Amino acid sequence: MQVEQGNAPSLLVIDDDIELCGMLRSLLEMEQFAVAVRHDVVSGLAEALSGRHRLVVLDIMLPGGDGRALLRDLRTRTAIPVIMLTARGEATDRISGLEDGADDYLAKPFNPGELIARIRAVLRRHAPPAPADIIVVGDITVEVANRRALRDGVSMDLTSAEFDLLVVLLRRAGDCVTRDDLSQQALGRPMGPVDRSIDNHMSNLRRKLGPHADGRERIRNIRSVGYCYTGSSHV
Repeated sequence: MQVEQGNAPSLLVIDDDIELCGMLRSLLEMEQFAVAVRHDVVSGLAEALSGRHRLVVLDIMLPGGDGRALLRDLRTRTAIPVIMLTARGEATDRISGLEDGADDYLAKPFNPGELIARIRAVLRRHAPPAPADIIVVGDITVEVANRRALRDGVSMDLTSAEFDLLVVLLRRAGDCVTRDDLSQQALGRPMGPVDRSIDNHMSNLRRKLGPHADGRERIRNIRSVGYCYTGSSHV
């Protein structure tokens, strides 16, 4: 499990250049990263495997071993992102580093802004996928991102307005949602004084959904107030 200090992503720098490590720590902390530093292969490998860090910045030439060997060892045990930061910047070195499993490769001397940009880009690529926005209420499942609604696993043919109304109702299943809230949240506009659009859309939606399997009314019309989807949601 990767641990972060507060909301700051934790990075590990493995480099034997103490002055450079101090500069990197200051630079990265200014960019709201938490930073740990190790100067040799043995302690660097142990810290990289600790689960405390989101990304490793790794030099090739290190006391007690070789950074590329450390990288190959890491890749047999963890998928933590690694950026090689090294004075060995020939094309063959870059290719070898990438083939060994580095996510990116930056030669010294480097532009600090470029390093920050590369770190952020690698972190974005390795960010966990956002959980799917799926709502389940009884036999109804709604995949919000895909704009897909299913009843008992069978896709339903809903208009855009009907789909948006269903999402609002399911998110508040069991509660009465006023017509004005439905209009604002599903149609994107306030209701007019003689506006019957919500009632018309709701009539079509209720017909398409049908009753619950036990015959209970699925969407109740609360007179002069709004509508209620009967049931409780699991999102």
